[in-house]
Amino acid sequence: MTAAYIALGSNLQDPTAQLQCAFAALNKLPDSRVERTSSIYRSAPAGPVVQPDYLNAVLLLATALAPLRLLDALQQIEQEQGRVHGVRWGPRTLDLDILLYGDQNIDSPRLTVPHPEMQQRNFVLYPLLEISGANLVLPDGTDLDTLVAACPGNTLERAGLQFNND
Repeated sequence: MTAAYIALGSNLQDPTAQLQCAFAALNKLPDSRVERTSSIYRSAPAGPVVQPDYLNAVLLLATALAPLRLLDALQQIEQEQGRVHGVRWGPRTLDLDILLYGDQNIDSPRLTVPHPEMQQRNFVLYPLLEISGANLVLPDGTDLDTLVAACPGNTLERAGLQFNND
């Protein structure tokens, strides 16, 4: 099994329910199981589009799925939950991203891992730190603690929500 860190985000159509539904779907993926989940965080949207705040979280998925099969499964979950690809950095019902896949560097037309924008996203780094600990080292040798220290968390707050493990 490979440790895959998955980011979840939503700001449309009841984001709390969207994240909970995605969590349940991820827990049902073949040859996979959710090992840990972060708290759910509220964050201001990134990018130029005016839109509601996001709810974000990160989970650790132990999986035997190959990276592109996992990506296909995540995109299927997004589609089932009403994801429509529109404006870049625009509002969405659900966004699922592979942040890390074991210690692999992946650079293909469909998938880049580590996620290329995670280092600038406090709504990814802080939940990732919460479930992985400061001693997590990215494939390029950068430690997570260093990335978090360089990325201010002032637009991020815990939403006071947790995933329902039922």
